[in-house]
Amino acid sequence: MSDIEEDRYHDIRPYNDEEVRQVLERLGQSFELHRALVSYRFKRYPQWSQRLLTNMVGWQLRRHFAPMTTVDAFQGWLKDWITALIESTTSDVEIHGLEHLEQARSYLWLSNHRDIAMDPTLVGYALVASGWPTARIAIGDNLLSNPVLADLMRLNKSFIVKRSITDRRTRLKEFQKLSGYIRHSLEEGHSVWLAQREGRAKDNLDHTDTAVLKMLSLSGRDDRLSFPEVMERLRPVPVLVQYEWDPCDVLKARELVALEEKGYYEKAEGEDTHSILLGMKGQKGKIRICFGMPLTMDEMQDATRMATATDSAIDQMKTLFPVNYAALRILQDDYQLYQNLNWQCPEDRVLPVEALKARCSEEPVAVRIRLLKTYAASLISRSGLIQE
Repeated sequence: MSDIEEDRYHDIRPYNDEEVRQVLERLGQSFELHRALVSYRFKRYPQWSQRLLTNMVGWQLRRHFAPMTTVDAFQGWLKDWITALIESTTSDVEIHGLEHLEQARSYLWLSNHRDIAMDPTLVGYALVASGWPTARIAIGDNLLSNPVLADLMRLNKSFIVKRSITDRRTRLKEFQKLSGYIRHSLEEGHSVWLAQREGRAKDNLDHTDTAVLKMLSLSGRDDRLSFPEVMERLRPVPVLVQYEWDPCDVLKARELVALEEKGYYEKAEGEDTHSILLGMKGQKGKIRICFGMPLTMDEMQDATRMATATDSAIDQMKTLFPVNYAALRILQDDYQLYQNLNWQCPEDRVLPVEALKARCSEEPVAVRIRLLKTYAASLISRSGLIQE
């Protein structure tokens, strides 16, 4: 990246190799990070040992960080930890579609969004496992209130989407810069991961927000490029990350019920961080990471057509897990919902009805129903019945 480009995007771009040493020294001295790692790895140890373990983890981190001077070196160290995390929290990981794409090219991975940290982590895992380079990752500035988390994310090729700006003119200016950075990254040969919408699809209905696509098109203003011309240069590819079980399912159901009943939901302090940790550490069952084909010029004539094409591609890549069938069965049998929906479960599927009931048994009825609708969403939407 040239010095001019470096200065233009300095406040949103990931850290570069020249900054790695200073950031790692900062993290090596972060008591907050060391304590969080102890809580994660040694939570069953007695309280009296926590201080000693925290000091030990800090010493180990500084020893690991000492030889690292590049982003690639940091990601290489992180790779083993991520692999162990995925192997311990999933029963199987399937990767599909990369064989139909050109490894030498950069792509805009336009992904559905279910988990704050695990979506881009799993896409990165799939890329590395298939011999591809990792991608730069778009993250909202709401996740960067914690400076330790911000450092870790920007070391891991994350760049910042300034969503919290309320002034319309400033927001447009920042989005134009963001769009330019995404285009610049792709032109430099770096693929980019971007969620198809702002915020997670907590109801499991994946719909591309046309505002995201219009933001992407801003990079063509100076060159007076049309919408399809800009998108052709970005090479967008729909990507699906699908979880059998969602560790944050109850939290999402509570939030959706609060929105339905009160019209608003106020996040508690540190709630995003809690969701990140729960999404990482929780059991997810089977995982599927599917890469579609690049969208065509015809599919990208305007934002609405492109959103429809992206949604269609993501939906076609989905499969139905036993838990999806179990959720609909409970909704019909226990709550008399969707009685007019006829469906058949494959004969070889054993439905985890009791496990799903137990997952939300202590929640209010409204939360239970909301959670079940979320798990049944794909099955219901395929029958054209997403409202009842």
